[in-house]
Amino acid sequence: MPNSTRSSSASASSLRTSAPEARIEWRPSRWLLAAIAVLAVSAACAVLASEMPRGLAWPLAVAAVAHGARLFRRERRRPAQAFVLRGDAAPVQVDGEAVEGFDLQWRGPLAFASWRDGRGRRRRRAWWPDTLPPPRRRELRLAAPAPEAARGGASMAP
Repeated sequence: MPNSTRSSSASASSLRTSAPEARIEWRPSRWLLAAIAVLAVSAACAVLASEMPRGLAWPLAVAAVAHGARLFRRERRRPAQAFVLRGDAAPVQVDGEAVEGFDLQWRGPLAFASWRDGRGRRRRRAWWPDTLPPPRRRELRLAAPAPEAARGGASMAP
């Protein structure tokens, strides 16, 4: 085929050789806030619908709603965080600070991140579908550090 184009090494050099980088923002999920509110009201209704004496049921129902309101308020007030992930050996950054032990797990469309901050405390965040649309989800999957390989165990019984 004299008219066919030949491949060249010049086109191969233009391929991207660095690992993908993703800048992902985390913010509180409205879906999670709605779930907390629904569960708090449901807990109060369940206590009131039970055969518990009314003198105990009402204070317990009020306590369930108050606890749900506290959780709702705490989750809503969490500040937004910026994550920078580079698929290579570079450490993940959270709010501009390199973190250790970053782990990303997936449960369907939900993404769960955990890491240790500069003080050694374990931190966790979850992205819900309303805070991480599909294109950003794909970007996060591609830029996340590769999970550590499982240790090989004995293949035979002793």
